[in-house]
Amino acid sequence: MASYNIKINGKARAVEADADTPMLWVLRDELDMKGTKFGCGIGQCGACTVHLNGNAVRSCQIPVSAVGESDITTIEGLSEKGDHPLQEAWKEHDVPQCGYCQAGQIMNAAALLNKNSNPSYQEIEDATHGNICRCGTYNKIKAAISTAAEQL
Repeated sequence: MASYNIKINGKARAVEADADTPMLWVLRDELDMKGTKFGCGIGQCGACTVHLNGNAVRSCQIPVSAVGESDITTIEGLSEKGDHPLQEAWKEHDVPQCGYCQAGQIMNAAALLNKNSNPSYQEIEDATHGNICRCGTYNKIKAAISTAAEQL
């Protein structure tokens, strides 16, 4: 095992892990941050989405050794009180069903809105395409993103 100093949600954290340990497992198992979910483990479903330097990435595909000086933001770090406009819009539109994909969906949407605060319906459709929701709440997710964009 090697030691890594990584920055998560604005705080420096020291972890020991094998170089190829996915960030997902560092977050969940080493740092006990359970907001980021394990979905498919092959980067296809988006349940494990976090931000790496502001870009949405699949944490199951990023080895801890590749993080270096990068900033990682998880759902826990999106807002201190859980009141980010996306989180508020999620509640307003009653998006969660089982809730399993929601952290990844919100982190993916936050990356979109950080780059484009006024996305078109097609841009939202394109940005959310890779995050899978087993409950099929896609229309509510897109509506919540549109509402959040109006609040930013």
